[in-house]
Amino acid sequence: MAYLTTSGGQPILILKEGTSRRRGREAQRNNIMAARIIAEVLRSTLGPRGMDKMLIDSLGDITITNDGATILDEIEVEHPAAKMMVEVAKTQDDMVGDGTTTAVVLAGELLKRAEELLDQNIHPTVIVSGYRKAVQKAIEILNKIGVEIDLEDRETLKKIALTSMSSKAVGAAKEHLAEIAIDAVKQIVEERGGKRVADIDNIQIIKKEGKSIFDTQLVNGIIIDKEVVHPGMPKRISEAKIALLNCPLEVEKTEFNAEIRIRDPAQMKAFLDQETRMLKEMVDKIKAVGANVVFCQKGIDDMAQHFLAKEGILAARRVKQSDMEKLARATGGRIVTDLDDLKSEDLGTAGLVEERKVGDDKMIFVEKCKNPRSVAILIRAGLERMVDEAERAMHDALSVVSDVIENNKIVAGGGAIEAEIAKHLRDYATTVGGREQLAIEAFAESIEIIPKTLAENAGLEPIDIMVELRAAHEKTDGQFMGIDVYNGKIVNMYEKGVIEPLTVKEQAIKSAAEAASMILRIDDVIAASKPKEEEKGAEKYGGEEEEY
Repeated sequence: MAYLTTSGGQPILILKEGTSRRRGREAQRNNIMAARIIAEVLRSTLGPRGMDKMLIDSLGDITITNDGATILDEIEVEHPAAKMMVEVAKTQDDMVGDGTTTAVVLAGELLKRAEELLDQNIHPTVIVSGYRKAVQKAIEILNKIGVEIDLEDRETLKKIALTSMSSKAVGAAKEHLAEIAIDAVKQIVEERGGKRVADIDNIQIIKKEGKSIFDTQLVNGIIIDKEVVHPGMPKRISEAKIALLNCPLEVEKTEFNAEIRIRDPAQMKAFLDQETRMLKEMVDKIKAVGANVVFCQKGIDDMAQHFLAKEGILAARRVKQSDMEKLARATGGRIVTDLDDLKSEDLGTAGLVEERKVGDDKMIFVEKCKNPRSVAILIRAGLERMVDEAERAMHDALSVVSDVIENNKIVAGGGAIEAEIAKHLRDYATTVGGREQLAIEAFAESIEIIPKTLAENAGLEPIDIMVELRAAHEKTDGQFMGIDVYNGKIVNMYEKGVIEPLTVKEQAIKSAAEAASMILRIDDVIAASKPKEEEKGAEKYGGEEEEY
Protein backbone atom coordinates (compact mmCIF):
# COMPACT_ATOMS: atom_id res chain seq x y z
CA MET A 1 0.00 0.00 0.00
CA ALA A 2 1.17 3.50 -0.74
CA TYR A 3 2.45 5.56 2.15
CA LEU A 4 -0.06 8.23 3.21
CA THR A 5 0.53 11.29 5.28
CA THR A 6 -2.20 13.60 6.48
CA SER A 7 -2.34 17.35 6.70
CA GLY A 8 -5.44 18.73 8.40
CA GLY A 9 -7.06 15.31 8.22
CA GLN A 10 -6.68 15.22 4.44
CA PRO A 11 -4.77 12.18 3.11
CA ILE A 12 -1.93 12.99 0.69
CA LEU A 13 -0.52 10.34 -1.60
CA ILE A 14 3.30 10.58 -1.56
CA LEU A 15 4.71 7.28 -2.69
CA LYS A 16 3.68 5.01 -5.51
CA GLU A 17 1.41 2.08 -4.71
CA GLY A 18 3.35 -1.02 -3.74
CA THR A 19 6.25 1.00 -2.22
CA SER A 20 7.40 -0.28 1.18
CA ARG A 21 9.00 1.90 3.83
CA ARG A 22 10.86 1.14 7.02
CA ARG A 23 11.96 3.86 9.40
CA GLY A 24 14.03 4.52 12.47
CA ARG A 25 15.28 1.71 14.67
CA GLU A 26 13.47 -0.95 12.63
CA ALA A 27 15.33 0.06 9.43
CA GLN A 28 18.65 0.24 11.30
CA ARG A 29 18.26 -3.14 13.00
CA ASN A 30 17.25 -4.70 9.71
CA ASN A 31 20.31 -3.41 7.88
CA ILE A 32 22.70 -4.27 10.71
CA MET A 33 21.30 -7.78 10.94
CA ALA A 34 21.67 -8.37 7.16
CA ALA A 35 25.31 -7.21 7.18
CA ARG A 36 26.08 -9.30 10.27
CA ILE A 37 24.65 -12.44 8.65
CA ILE A 38 27.07 -11.99 5.72
CA ALA A 39 29.96 -11.62 8.19
CA GLU A 40 28.81 -14.77 10.05
CA VAL A 41 28.82 -16.74 6.78
CA LEU A 42 32.49 -15.90 6.21
CA ARG A 43 33.63 -16.09 9.81
CA SER A 44 34.27 -19.84 9.86
CA THR A 45 36.61 -19.56 6.83
CA LEU A 46 39.18 -17.28 8.54
CA GLY A 47 42.71 -18.48 9.13
CA PRO A 48 44.73 -21.63 8.40
CA ARG A 49 42.23 -23.79 10.29
CA GLY A 50 39.21 -22.18 8.58
CA MET A 51 36.68 -24.40 6.82
CA ASP A 52 35.64 -24.29 3.15
CA LYS A 53 32.22 -23.50 1.68
CA MET A 54 30.57 -25.46 -1.10
CA LEU A 55 28.57 -23.13 -3.35
CA ILE A 56 26.15 -24.42 -5.97
CA ASP A 57 24.81 -21.91 -8.48
CA SER A 58 21.49 -21.96 -10.34
CA LEU A 59 23.05 -23.99 -13.17
CA GLY A 60 24.38 -26.63 -10.77
CA ASP A 61 28.06 -25.59 -11.04
CA ILE A 62 29.99 -26.26 -7.85
CA THR A 63 32.63 -23.99 -6.28
CA ILE A 64 34.56 -25.13 -3.20
CA THR A 65 36.60 -22.37 -1.55
CA ASN A 66 37.30 -20.36 1.59
CA ASP A 67 38.23 -17.20 -0.33
CA GLY A 68 35.96 -14.40 0.97
CA ALA A 69 35.71 -12.51 -2.32
CA THR A 70 34.84 -15.68 -4.28
CA ILE A 71 32.16 -16.77 -1.76
CA LEU A 72 30.42 -13.40 -1.82
CA ASP A 73 30.73 -13.22 -5.58
CA GLU A 74 29.09 -16.62 -6.02
CA ILE A 75 26.17 -16.25 -3.61
CA GLU A 76 23.31 -14.14 -4.90
CA VAL A 77 22.69 -11.50 -2.26
CA GLU A 78 19.33 -9.72 -2.28
CA HIS A 79 19.35 -7.37 0.72
CA PRO A 80 20.79 -3.89 -0.09
CA ALA A 81 22.80 -3.63 3.17
CA ALA A 82 24.22 -7.10 2.61
CA LYS A 83 25.24 -5.99 -0.90
CA MET A 84 27.42 -3.32 0.73
CA MET A 85 29.34 -6.09 2.51
CA VAL A 86 29.86 -7.78 -0.83
CA GLU A 87 31.28 -4.48 -2.10
CA VAL A 88 33.68 -4.38 0.87
CA ALA A 89 35.08 -7.75 -0.18
CA LYS A 90 35.31 -6.67 -3.84
CA THR A 91 37.11 -3.43 -2.94
CA GLN A 92 39.55 -5.31 -0.74
CA ASP A 93 40.21 -7.83 -3.53
CA ASP A 94 40.66 -5.15 -6.19
CA MET A 95 42.93 -2.92 -4.10
CA VAL A 96 45.24 -5.38 -2.35
CA GLY A 97 44.05 -8.87 -3.42
CA ASP A 98 44.04 -10.41 0.07
CA GLY A 99 42.36 -9.95 3.47
CA THR A 100 38.80 -10.08 2.10
CA THR A 101 37.47 -12.28 4.91
CA THR A 102 39.18 -10.07 7.53
CA ALA A 103 37.52 -6.93 6.13
CA VAL A 104 34.00 -8.44 6.09
CA VAL A 105 34.26 -10.09 9.53
CA LEU A 106 35.55 -6.81 11.01
CA ALA A 107 32.73 -4.80 9.41
CA GLY A 108 30.17 -7.26 10.86
CA GLU A 109 31.67 -6.97 14.35
CA LEU A 110 31.79 -3.14 14.17
CA LEU A 111 28.05 -3.17 13.42
CA LYS A 112 27.35 -5.62 16.26
CA ARG A 113 29.16 -3.35 18.78
CA ALA A 114 27.48 -0.28 17.32
CA GLU A 115 24.08 -1.89 17.87
CA GLU A 116 24.88 -2.29 21.58
CA LEU A 117 25.74 1.43 21.71
CA LEU A 118 22.50 2.32 19.90
CA ASP A 119 20.61 0.43 22.62
CA GLN A 120 22.26 2.79 25.13
CA ASN A 121 20.74 5.74 23.18
CA ILE A 122 24.03 6.87 21.69
CA HIS A 123 23.41 8.65 18.40
CA PRO A 124 24.69 6.96 15.19
CA THR A 125 26.58 10.13 14.21
CA VAL A 126 28.56 9.98 17.49
CA ILE A 127 29.42 6.32 16.85
CA VAL A 128 30.50 7.10 13.27
CA SER A 129 32.67 9.99 14.48
CA GLY A 130 34.29 7.72 17.13
CA TYR A 131 34.93 5.04 14.52
CA ARG A 132 36.54 7.59 12.21
CA LYS A 133 38.95 8.71 14.95
CA ALA A 134 39.70 5.07 15.80
CA VAL A 135 40.56 4.31 12.13
CA GLN A 136 42.97 7.27 11.96
CA LYS A 137 44.64 6.14 15.16
CA ALA A 138 44.78 2.50 13.99
CA ILE A 139 46.50 3.50 10.71
CA GLU A 140 48.99 5.61 12.70
CA ILE A 141 49.76 2.62 14.98
CA LEU A 142 50.11 0.33 11.95
CA ASN A 143 52.68 2.56 10.32
CA LYS A 144 54.58 2.89 13.59
CA ILE A 145 54.73 -0.88 14.17
CA GLY A 146 55.26 -1.81 10.49
CA VAL A 147 58.75 -3.20 9.75
CA GLU A 148 60.56 -2.21 6.57
CA ILE A 149 62.07 -5.11 4.68
CA ASP A 150 64.77 -5.53 2.10
CA LEU A 151 63.12 -6.41 -1.23
CA GLU A 152 66.11 -8.50 -2.21
CA ASP A 153 65.49 -10.72 0.81
CA ARG A 154 63.83 -13.60 -1.00
CA GLU A 155 63.24 -15.57 2.20
CA THR A 156 61.02 -12.82 3.67
CA LEU A 157 59.03 -12.49 0.43
CA LYS A 158 58.50 -16.24 0.50
CA LYS A 159 57.18 -16.09 4.08
CA ILE A 160 54.69 -13.40 3.03
CA ALA A 161 53.46 -15.50 0.08
CA LEU A 162 53.19 -18.62 2.29
CA THR A 163 51.19 -16.72 4.93
CA SER A 164 48.65 -15.59 2.32
CA MET A 165 48.23 -19.18 1.10
CA SER A 166 48.09 -20.80 4.54
CA SER A 167 44.30 -21.01 4.52
CA LYS A 168 44.05 -22.37 0.96
CA ALA A 169 43.71 -26.03 0.09
CA VAL A 170 46.94 -26.25 -1.91
CA GLY A 171 48.72 -28.00 0.97
CA ALA A 172 52.14 -29.36 0.18
CA ALA A 173 52.52 -27.32 -3.01
CA LYS A 174 52.58 -24.00 -1.14
CA GLU A 175 56.34 -23.61 -1.36
CA HIS A 176 56.39 -24.36 -5.09
CA LEU A 177 53.62 -21.82 -5.78
CA ALA A 178 55.28 -19.20 -3.55
CA GLU A 179 58.56 -19.45 -5.51
CA ILE A 180 56.68 -19.03 -8.81
CA ALA A 181 54.75 -16.02 -7.43
CA ILE A 182 57.96 -14.24 -6.34
CA ASP A 183 59.72 -14.87 -9.69
CA ALA A 184 56.67 -13.68 -11.64
CA VAL A 185 56.19 -10.44 -9.68
CA LYS A 186 59.91 -9.59 -9.69
CA GLN A 187 59.92 -9.94 -13.46
CA ILE A 188 57.17 -7.35 -14.03
CA VAL A 189 58.29 -4.66 -11.55
CA GLU A 190 58.87 -1.28 -13.20
CA GLU A 191 59.69 2.27 -12.12
CA ARG A 192 57.00 4.91 -12.72
CA GLY A 193 57.52 8.46 -11.53
CA GLY A 194 60.13 7.37 -8.98
CA LYS A 195 57.84 4.68 -7.54
CA ARG A 196 58.00 0.91 -7.85
CA VAL A 197 54.91 -0.52 -9.55
CA ALA A 198 54.10 -4.22 -9.81
CA ASP A 199 50.85 -4.55 -11.78
CA ILE A 200 49.78 -8.20 -11.53
CA ASP A 201 47.46 -7.72 -14.53
CA ASN A 202 50.66 -8.18 -16.54
CA ILE A 203 50.88 -11.75 -15.27
CA GLN A 204 48.86 -14.13 -17.38
CA ILE A 205 47.29 -17.08 -15.54
CA ILE A 206 46.29 -20.10 -17.64
CA LYS A 207 44.46 -23.03 -15.99
CA LYS A 208 44.43 -26.61 -17.27
CA GLU A 209 43.44 -29.75 -15.44
CA GLY A 210 45.72 -32.74 -15.66
CA LYS A 211 49.08 -33.65 -14.10
CA SER A 212 49.84 -32.49 -10.56
CA ILE A 213 49.80 -29.11 -8.86
CA PHE A 214 53.62 -29.49 -8.65
CA ASP A 215 53.68 -29.25 -12.47
CA THR A 216 52.53 -25.64 -12.28
CA GLN A 217 55.18 -23.62 -14.10
CA LEU A 218 56.31 -20.09 -14.83
CA VAL A 219 56.82 -19.24 -18.50
CA ASN A 220 59.21 -16.36 -19.28
CA GLY A 221 56.86 -15.16 -21.96
CA ILE A 222 53.20 -15.67 -22.87
CA ILE A 223 50.90 -18.62 -23.56
CA ILE A 224 48.36 -18.12 -26.35
CA ASP A 225 45.28 -20.29 -26.06
CA LYS A 226 45.10 -20.80 -29.84
CA GLU A 227 46.49 -23.32 -32.27
CA VAL A 228 48.55 -22.81 -35.41
CA VAL A 229 46.05 -21.91 -38.17
CA HIS A 230 47.40 -24.16 -40.95
CA PRO A 231 48.64 -27.77 -40.73
CA GLY A 232 51.46 -26.99 -43.18
CA MET A 233 53.03 -24.39 -40.89
CA PRO A 234 56.01 -25.18 -38.65
CA LYS A 235 55.04 -26.05 -35.05
CA ARG A 236 58.31 -24.90 -33.52
CA ILE A 237 60.47 -21.86 -34.31
CA SER A 238 63.69 -20.97 -32.50
CA GLU A 239 64.96 -17.37 -32.42
CA ALA A 240 61.53 -16.10 -33.39
CA LYS A 241 60.89 -12.68 -34.94
CA ILE A 242 57.29 -11.91 -34.07
CA ALA A 243 54.92 -9.61 -35.98
CA LEU A 244 51.93 -8.41 -33.91
CA LEU A 245 49.11 -7.37 -36.24
CA ASN A 246 45.83 -5.69 -35.44
CA CYS A 247 44.66 -5.84 -39.07
CA PRO A 248 43.05 -8.69 -41.03
CA LEU A 249 45.09 -10.71 -43.52
CA GLU A 250 42.03 -10.84 -45.75
CA VAL A 251 40.62 -8.95 -48.68
CA GLU A 252 38.31 -6.57 -46.90
CA LYS A 253 34.78 -5.96 -48.00
CA THR A 254 33.99 -2.41 -49.06
CA GLU A 255 32.12 -0.20 -46.61
CA PHE A 256 29.60 0.92 -49.24
CA ASN A 257 27.44 -1.29 -51.44
CA ALA A 258 29.08 -2.01 -54.74
CA GLU A 259 28.20 -4.24 -57.63
CA ILE A 260 30.63 -6.08 -59.89
CA ARG A 261 29.20 -7.42 -63.16
CA ILE A 262 31.13 -10.24 -64.71
CA ARG A 263 30.06 -11.38 -68.17
CA ASP A 264 33.03 -13.49 -69.10
CA PRO A 265 34.75 -16.45 -67.32
CA ALA A 266 38.10 -14.83 -68.05
CA GLN A 267 37.01 -11.77 -66.06
CA MET A 268 36.04 -14.05 -63.18
CA LYS A 269 39.49 -15.63 -63.26
CA ALA A 270 41.14 -12.21 -63.38
CA PHE A 271 39.06 -11.13 -60.36
CA LEU A 272 40.09 -14.21 -58.34
CA ASP A 273 43.73 -13.88 -59.45
CA GLN A 274 43.73 -10.27 -58.27
CA GLU A 275 42.39 -11.35 -54.86
CA THR A 276 45.13 -14.00 -54.60
CA ARG A 277 47.76 -11.46 -55.68
CA MET A 278 46.66 -9.02 -52.95
CA LEU A 279 46.93 -11.74 -50.30
CA LYS A 280 50.33 -12.81 -51.68
CA GLU A 281 51.54 -9.20 -51.41
CA MET A 282 50.45 -9.07 -47.75
CA VAL A 283 52.44 -12.21 -46.96
CA ASP A 284 55.45 -10.91 -48.93
CA LYS A 285 55.44 -7.73 -46.81
CA ILE A 286 55.55 -9.84 -43.64
CA LYS A 287 58.36 -11.97 -45.09
CA ALA A 288 60.29 -8.90 -46.25
CA VAL A 289 60.62 -7.44 -42.73
CA GLY A 290 62.04 -10.76 -41.54
CA ALA A 291 59.12 -12.06 -39.43
CA ASN A 292 58.79 -15.83 -38.97
CA VAL A 293 55.87 -15.74 -36.47
CA VAL A 294 52.61 -13.80 -36.89
CA PHE A 295 49.99 -13.17 -34.20
CA CYS A 296 46.93 -11.57 -35.69
CA GLN A 297 44.08 -10.03 -33.70
CA LYS A 298 41.74 -10.29 -36.69
CA GLY A 299 41.10 -13.06 -39.26
CA ILE A 300 43.55 -14.70 -41.70
CA ASP A 301 42.18 -15.78 -45.10
CA ASP A 302 42.61 -19.44 -46.16
CA MET A 303 44.73 -18.38 -49.13
CA ALA A 304 46.90 -16.15 -46.91
CA GLN A 305 47.36 -19.14 -44.57
CA HIS A 306 48.56 -21.17 -47.53
CA PHE A 307 51.15 -18.53 -48.54
CA LEU A 308 52.33 -18.11 -44.91
CA ALA A 309 52.77 -21.90 -44.66
CA LYS A 310 54.80 -21.93 -47.92
CA GLU A 311 57.11 -19.27 -46.47
CA GLY A 312 57.52 -21.32 -43.27
CA ILE A 313 55.85 -18.70 -41.06
CA LEU A 314 53.95 -19.80 -37.94
CA ALA A 315 50.67 -17.88 -37.52
CA ALA A 316 47.73 -17.66 -35.10
CA ARG A 317 44.55 -15.65 -35.62
CA ARG A 318 41.80 -14.05 -33.50
CA VAL A 319 44.19 -13.55 -30.59
CA LYS A 320 42.55 -11.66 -27.70
CA GLN A 321 43.43 -7.98 -27.30
CA SER A 322 44.63 -8.52 -23.71
CA ASP A 323 46.95 -11.30 -24.92
CA MET A 324 48.25 -9.07 -27.73
CA GLU A 325 49.14 -6.35 -25.22
CA LYS A 326 50.90 -8.91 -23.00
CA LEU A 327 52.77 -10.24 -26.06
CA ALA A 328 53.97 -6.73 -26.87
CA ARG A 329 55.28 -6.34 -23.29
CA ALA A 330 56.88 -9.78 -23.23
CA THR A 331 58.58 -9.73 -26.65
CA GLY A 332 59.33 -6.02 -26.92
CA GLY A 333 57.33 -5.82 -30.18
CA ARG A 334 54.83 -3.19 -31.31
CA ILE A 335 51.23 -3.88 -32.31
CA VAL A 336 50.78 -2.66 -35.91
CA THR A 337 47.32 -1.65 -37.17
CA ASP A 338 48.31 -1.18 -40.83
CA LEU A 339 50.43 -3.74 -42.68
CA ASP A 340 52.11 -1.03 -44.77
CA ASP A 341 53.57 0.44 -41.58
CA LEU A 342 55.23 -2.84 -40.51
CA LYS A 343 59.01 -2.41 -40.13
CA SER A 344 61.67 -4.76 -38.85
CA GLU A 345 62.09 -2.69 -35.62
CA ASP A 346 58.39 -3.35 -34.81
CA LEU A 347 59.07 -7.07 -34.47
CA GLY A 348 59.21 -8.75 -31.08
CA THR A 349 61.75 -11.47 -30.24
CA ALA A 350 61.52 -14.74 -28.36
CA GLY A 351 63.96 -17.63 -27.95
CA LEU A 352 61.26 -20.19 -28.75
CA VAL A 353 57.71 -20.23 -30.14
CA GLU A 354 56.14 -23.67 -30.05
CA GLU A 355 52.71 -25.29 -30.29
CA ARG A 356 52.21 -27.82 -27.49
CA LYS A 357 49.38 -30.02 -26.45
CA VAL A 358 48.20 -29.25 -22.92
CA GLY A 359 45.44 -31.62 -21.80
CA ASP A 360 43.03 -31.84 -24.74
CA ASP A 361 43.89 -28.42 -26.15
CA LYS A 362 46.71 -27.09 -28.24
CA MET A 363 48.44 -23.90 -27.12
CA ILE A 364 51.22 -21.73 -28.46
CA PHE A 365 54.04 -21.05 -25.98
CA VAL A 366 56.07 -17.89 -26.57
CA GLU A 367 58.98 -18.31 -24.18
CA LYS A 368 62.65 -17.60 -23.47
CA CYS A 369 62.05 -13.88 -23.90
CA LYS A 370 65.13 -11.88 -22.87
CA ASN A 371 63.63 -9.47 -20.35
CA PRO A 372 59.87 -9.88 -20.50
CA ARG A 373 57.70 -7.19 -18.87
CA SER A 374 54.85 -9.68 -18.91
CA VAL A 375 54.97 -13.38 -17.95
CA ALA A 376 52.60 -16.36 -17.80
CA ILE A 377 51.84 -18.97 -15.15
CA LEU A 378 50.42 -22.31 -16.28
CA ILE A 379 48.47 -23.83 -13.38
CA ARG A 380 47.99 -27.61 -13.38
CA ALA A 381 46.14 -29.90 -10.96
CA GLY A 382 44.30 -33.20 -11.05
CA LEU A 383 40.78 -31.86 -10.39
CA GLU A 384 39.00 -28.88 -11.93
CA ARG A 385 38.05 -27.66 -8.41
CA MET A 386 41.69 -27.94 -7.38
CA VAL A 387 42.83 -25.94 -10.40
CA ASP A 388 40.39 -23.15 -9.44
CA GLU A 389 41.54 -23.17 -5.81
CA ALA A 390 45.21 -23.14 -6.90
CA GLU A 391 44.44 -20.12 -9.09
CA ARG A 392 42.88 -18.30 -6.12
CA ALA A 393 45.89 -19.19 -3.94
CA MET A 394 48.23 -17.94 -6.68
CA HIS A 395 46.21 -14.69 -7.03
CA ASP A 396 46.58 -14.05 -3.26
CA ALA A 397 50.32 -14.84 -3.32
CA LEU A 398 50.95 -12.59 -6.34
CA SER A 399 48.89 -9.80 -4.73
CA VAL A 400 50.73 -9.80 -1.39
CA VAL A 401 54.17 -9.95 -3.02
CA SER A 402 53.27 -7.02 -5.30
CA ASP A 403 51.82 -5.10 -2.27
CA VAL A 404 55.10 -5.49 -0.40
CA ILE A 405 57.17 -4.47 -3.41
CA GLU A 406 55.08 -1.30 -3.83
CA ASN A 407 55.09 -0.52 -0.09
CA ASN A 408 57.84 -2.47 1.66
CA LYS A 409 56.35 -2.50 5.15
CA ILE A 410 55.11 -5.66 6.85
CA VAL A 411 53.33 -6.54 10.09
CA ALA A 412 53.02 -9.76 12.11
CA GLY A 413 50.02 -12.01 11.39
CA GLY A 414 48.13 -14.48 13.58
CA GLY A 415 46.07 -11.74 15.26
CA ALA A 416 49.23 -10.02 16.63
CA ILE A 417 48.72 -6.66 14.93
CA GLU A 418 44.99 -6.58 15.81
CA ALA A 419 45.72 -7.21 19.51
CA GLU A 420 48.37 -4.45 19.49
CA ILE A 421 46.02 -1.95 17.79
CA ALA A 422 43.23 -2.81 20.30
CA LYS A 423 45.63 -2.15 23.23
CA HIS A 424 46.68 1.27 21.89
CA LEU A 425 43.07 2.22 21.01
CA ARG A 426 41.91 1.57 24.60
CA ASP A 427 44.63 3.95 25.87
CA TYR A 428 43.67 6.50 23.21
CA ALA A 429 39.94 6.28 24.08
CA THR A 430 40.56 7.60 27.61
CA THR A 431 42.21 10.73 26.17
CA VAL A 432 39.23 11.49 23.90
CA GLY A 433 36.52 11.18 26.57
CA GLY A 434 32.77 11.79 26.17
CA ARG A 435 30.50 9.45 24.24
CA GLU A 436 33.05 9.05 21.43
CA GLN A 437 35.22 7.22 23.97
CA LEU A 438 32.65 4.43 24.03
CA ALA A 439 32.71 4.20 20.21
CA ILE A 440 36.54 4.00 20.15
CA GLU A 441 36.46 1.30 22.85
CA ALA A 442 33.84 -0.54 20.79
CA PHE A 443 36.24 -0.35 17.80
CA ALA A 444 39.04 -1.80 19.95
CA GLU A 445 36.74 -4.66 21.04
CA SER A 446 35.68 -5.21 17.40
CA ILE A 447 39.17 -5.49 15.98
CA GLU A 448 39.90 -8.28 18.48
CA ILE A 449 37.34 -10.41 16.63
CA ILE A 450 40.17 -11.45 14.25
CA PRO A 451 42.40 -13.25 16.85
CA LYS A 452 39.24 -14.48 18.61
CA THR A 453 37.91 -16.04 15.39
CA LEU A 454 41.33 -17.56 14.59
CA ALA A 455 41.22 -19.26 18.01
CA GLU A 456 37.61 -20.42 17.56
CA ASN A 457 38.31 -21.88 14.11
CA ALA A 458 41.31 -23.74 15.49
CA GLY A 459 39.11 -25.36 18.16
CA LEU A 460 40.76 -23.43 21.02
CA GLU A 461 39.05 -21.75 23.95
CA PRO A 462 38.71 -18.11 22.73
CA ILE A 463 38.39 -16.45 26.18
CA ASP A 464 41.52 -18.14 27.58
CA ILE A 465 43.47 -17.34 24.42
CA MET A 466 42.38 -13.68 24.43
CA VAL A 467 43.39 -13.28 28.09
CA GLU A 468 46.83 -14.76 27.28
CA LEU A 469 47.17 -12.60 24.16
CA ARG A 470 46.33 -9.37 26.00
CA ALA A 471 48.76 -10.25 28.76
CA ALA A 472 51.53 -10.93 26.19
CA HIS A 473 50.92 -7.54 24.53
CA GLU A 474 51.24 -5.69 27.83
CA LYS A 475 54.93 -6.66 27.92
CA THR A 476 57.45 -4.31 26.31
CA ASP A 477 58.46 -6.72 23.54
CA GLY A 478 54.99 -8.17 23.01
CA GLN A 479 53.91 -6.36 19.83
CA PHE A 480 54.59 -9.39 17.59
CA MET A 481 52.83 -11.93 19.84
CA GLY A 482 50.03 -13.79 18.09
CA ILE A 483 48.19 -17.13 18.10
CA ASP A 484 49.90 -20.23 16.77
CA VAL A 485 46.74 -22.08 15.68
CA TYR A 486 48.54 -25.41 15.28
CA ASN A 487 49.62 -25.83 18.91
CA GLY A 488 47.33 -23.30 20.66
CA LYS A 489 50.20 -21.20 22.09
CA ILE A 490 50.90 -17.47 22.06
CA VAL A 491 54.21 -17.05 20.17
CA ASN A 492 56.24 -14.39 18.37
CA MET A 493 54.68 -14.43 14.90
CA TYR A 494 57.48 -12.45 13.30
CA GLU A 495 60.02 -15.08 14.32
CA LYS A 496 57.62 -17.81 13.25
CA GLY A 497 57.51 -16.28 9.77
CA VAL A 498 53.77 -15.40 9.80
CA ILE A 499 53.90 -11.95 8.24
CA GLU A 500 51.55 -9.88 6.09
CA PRO A 501 51.83 -6.68 4.04
CA LEU A 502 50.88 -3.54 5.95
CA THR A 503 48.71 -2.33 3.05
CA VAL A 504 46.41 -5.40 3.38
CA LYS A 505 45.62 -4.62 7.03
CA GLU A 506 45.31 -0.90 6.37
CA GLN A 507 42.82 -1.42 3.54
CA ALA A 508 40.81 -3.98 5.58
CA ILE A 509 40.39 -1.52 8.48
CA LYS A 510 39.47 1.37 6.18
CA SER A 511 36.94 -0.58 4.06
CA ALA A 512 35.30 -2.25 7.12
CA ALA A 513 34.90 1.06 8.99
CA GLU A 514 33.50 2.84 5.91
CA ALA A 515 30.92 0.11 5.27
CA ALA A 516 29.87 0.02 8.95
CA SER A 517 29.58 3.83 9.07
CA MET A 518 27.47 3.94 5.93
CA ILE A 519 25.04 1.27 7.20
CA LEU A 520 24.79 2.98 10.63
CA ARG A 521 23.75 6.31 9.14
CA ILE A 522 20.72 4.83 7.32
CA ASP A 523 17.46 5.37 9.22
CA ASP A 524 14.94 5.08 6.38
CA VAL A 525 14.58 2.40 3.72
CA ILE A 526 12.13 3.19 0.92
CA ALA A 527 11.82 0.34 -1.56
CA ALA A 528 10.00 0.81 -4.85
CA SER A 529 7.64 -1.87 -6.04
CA LYS A 530 8.75 -4.39 -8.64
CA PRO A 531 7.69 -3.81 -12.27
CA LYS A 532 4.33 -5.31 -13.25
CA GLU A 533 5.83 -7.90 -15.66
CA GLU A 534 7.89 -9.42 -12.87
CA GLU A 535 4.84 -9.65 -10.62
CA LYS A 536 2.87 -11.38 -13.37
CA GLY A 537 5.72 -13.80 -13.94
CA ALA A 538 5.85 -14.59 -10.22
CA GLU A 539 2.08 -15.26 -10.18
CA LYS A 540 2.32 -17.44 -13.26
CA TYR A 541 4.93 -19.71 -11.69
CA GLY A 542 3.39 -19.57 -8.26
CA GLY A 543 6.31 -17.58 -6.86
CA GLU A 544 6.10 -15.23 -3.92
CA GLU A 545 8.13 -12.08 -3.42
CA GLU A 546 9.98 -12.24 -0.13
CA GLU A 547 10.49 -9.07 1.86
CA TYR A 548 13.86 -8.40 3.38
